Amino acid sequence: MISINEHFLKLQAGYLFPEIGRRRRAFAAAHPDARVISMGIGDVTEPLAPAVVAAMKKAADEMGRAETFHGYDDGGVGYKFLREAIQKNDYASRGAEIGLDEIFVSDGAKCDTGNIQEIFGLDNVVAVTDPVYPVYVDTNVMAGRTGGAAEGGRYEGIVYMACTEENGFVAEPPAEKVDLIYLCFPNNPTGAVATKEQLAEWVAYAKKNKAIILFDAAYEAFISDPKIPHSIYEIEGAKAVAIEFRSFSKTAGFTGVRCAFTVIPKGLKAYTKGGEAIEVNPIWNRRHCTKFNGVSYITQAGAAAIYTDQGKEQTQRIIDIYMGNAKVIRETLDKLGYTVYGGVNAPYIWLKVPNGMGSWEFFDLLLNKAHVVGTPGAGFGAAGEGYFRLTAFGTPDNVAEALERFAKIK
Repeated sequence: MISINEHFLKLQAGYLFPEIGRRRRAFAAAHPDARVISMGIGDVTEPLAPAVVAAMKKAADEMGRAETFHGYDDGGVGYKFLREAIQKNDYASRGAEIGLDEIFVSDGAKCDTGNIQEIFGLDNVVAVTDPVYPVYVDTNVMAGRTGGAAEGGRYEGIVYMACTEENGFVAEPPAEKVDLIYLCFPNNPTGAVATKEQLAEWVAYAKKNKAIILFDAAYEAFISDPKIPHSIYEIEGAKAVAIEFRSFSKTAGFTGVRCAFTVIPKGLKAYTKGGEAIEVNPIWNRRHCTKFNGVSYITQAGAAAIYTDQGKEQTQRIIDIYMGNAKVIRETLDKLGYTVYGGVNAPYIWLKVPNGMGSWEFFDLLLNKAHVVGTPGAGFGAAGEGYFRLTAFGTPDNVAEALERFAKIK
C-alpha cells in the first residue's frame, strides 16, 4: 500500500496567496462590473528594463546559431559571466569577499529558501520571526521538522520570535538555543529593516550556538538609507554563520522570468551527530546539481545586463517608481488616520487594522467596499493578526485610485 507524506496534512488551509486569489475570483464572478485593484500579492507591474530585453534578444539569436549555441551552464550553478557580475557588483562593491564557487544561480529565492532546509537534519530547532513569510514555515512542516499546529496557528517545535510595534518589528535573538534561523531584511511583510548593530547581535548568537542564519535579502535593492546593510556579509564574521538569498524578481521585474541566486561561503559548517564539522557549500552544490539543471542561458544573459551601466540606471528608475508609490501610500494612509509602518526602505506597507477588526475581516471589507485587494496579516502568522500588508508594486495611477477608495471607506 502506497503511503502519503503525512506531514503535508499538518499544513493549515491553503497557501496564503492562492487563498487571496480564490476570494478575489469569487468576488469578480459575483460582481463582473467591478474593477479590482490589487495591492496584495507582491507581483511587479513595470516591464523589463530595455537593457535586459536587448540582452535576452541577443541571447535568443545566439541560441539559433550553432557556433554560439549554449546548453547546460557551468554544472548547473550558473554561467561564469553572471556569477562574476554578482560577485563584483553585489559583494566586492560592499567590501564582502565572495568567491565564484560560493554563488549558486537558481530560478527563485522562494525555491531556495524552501529547499535549503533539505540539507539539514530533522532534529534541528528552527526559529522564525512572527509575522513571517509562509514558505519558511511550511517547508519545514512538509519535511517533518515540526509537530502539529497549536492554538493560534503556530506549529509545535518551531521557535517563534514576535515582531511587534514595541521592538520595531525587528526580533532579538531568543533566550533558548536554536539551530536554523530565518531572517528577512528588508522584511516581508512588515517592511522593517535591520541595522548593522542588530545583525551583529545575530551573528554573535549564531557563532555562540553553532547555528546558521538563513538570510533572505530579496528586497535589498529598495534600501535607500546608506547606514542600512544590503548584505549580511557586511557584518564581520557573518561568512562563518550565514547563507544569503537574493532575487531578481522584485529588483528587475523577473517575476515571470525567474532568476535568483544563493551564496554559501566556504568555511560555513554544520555538524554530524557525532560532532564532526562538515562544510555546507559542497553539500548544497551536490543537492543543487542533482535536483536542478540550471537557469536558461537567455534568462542569465538578461540578469547579467542588470549590472551594466544602462541596466543599473534603468532598473533604478523602476525601483524609484515603486518606492514613489510606497511613499504616497504611507503618507496618504497616515493622513487618513491609519497607523502605518514600512514603505521607506522596503516596498511593503504594514498597516494596523482599524477598530479592532480581524485582518481577514478587513480584507473582505476592503474587497467588497473599495474593490481593493491586500494581504491579511494573519496569513503571515499569529503576530500578524490585526495588521494588513499593502504592496507598492502597482502603477502610480492604480495606487492613486486605490487610495481614493480607501478614503471613501474610512
